[in-house]
Amino acid sequence: MAAETDKPVIVAFTLDFETGGLDPTKCACTQIAIHAVRIDTFEVIDKYVAYISPYRKQSDKSGNKRKVLKKKFEDEEDFMEYQEKALTYSAITMDMLNDHGVDIKQVAADVIAFIKKNTLSKGKNFKPFLIGQNVLFDVGFFQQLMEYGGQVKEWEKVIRGVRSFYGNWQPYYVDTIILGQLALSHMDGMNSYKLEIMCEKLGIELDDAHDADADVSATTNVAFVCAQRMRQAYSGGNDGGMVMTKKEKSRTHFKI
Repeated sequence: MAAETDKPVIVAFTLDFETGGLDPTKCACTQIAIHAVRIDTFEVIDKYVAYISPYRKQSDKSGNKRKVLKKKFEDEEDFMEYQEKALTYSAITMDMLNDHGVDIKQVAADVIAFIKKNTLSKGKNFKPFLIGQNVLFDVGFFQQLMEYGGQVKEWEKVIRGVRSFYGNWQPYYVDTIILGQLALSHMDGMNSYKLEIMCEKLGIELDDAHDADADVSATTNVAFVCAQRMRQAYSGGNDGGMVMTKKEKSRTHFKI
């Protein structure tokens, strides 16, 4: 990990979730991948990837237990949803989650420790922020992870964010879809900003993989190229020494 210096070093955390469906209020997190990225150089300084063991629905924030109908197999009735379509899409099976998954409370604690370890400069203006492709989808599942893992207060301390008018804390984030629209919307035929399409247009090579870690690498590289272009425009061609990282991928399509 790079050493802390007098010059503030801001770190972004690029993230991606694989899930049991689209609704974070009902569906489970099945895998999380996070890369810690120095945004001055776009060096990936650390990575965290984990499958998450199957887990049950928890009480809502008021402390009231969710009401469920009694079923014959009561021990299975209150598990989060693991929809077949979502599992097929991500090539994750329930056997994989049972055999290799980590308890959700441990994952939440590990994620907080990962963020703390890779935060290189102090001060509220230099706190980390998030980067993601269609990142609001991932933020919803990140909030579920922190709530179910008992790390909400810590999560609000370690990531840059703001409390909304309604009193809900929200993290700061950069969505690569918006970056792609800023960089590519002038081109003919740009009617989709899927990750694979943006990578093709930006000259980013995609290799193969079947998990969230591949999406994180591709997302980081989209942010890298967009930042590189902005810096070249400002400095007359000097990109500040950034180096693109490559990561294998084995998927031929992306959610967004």
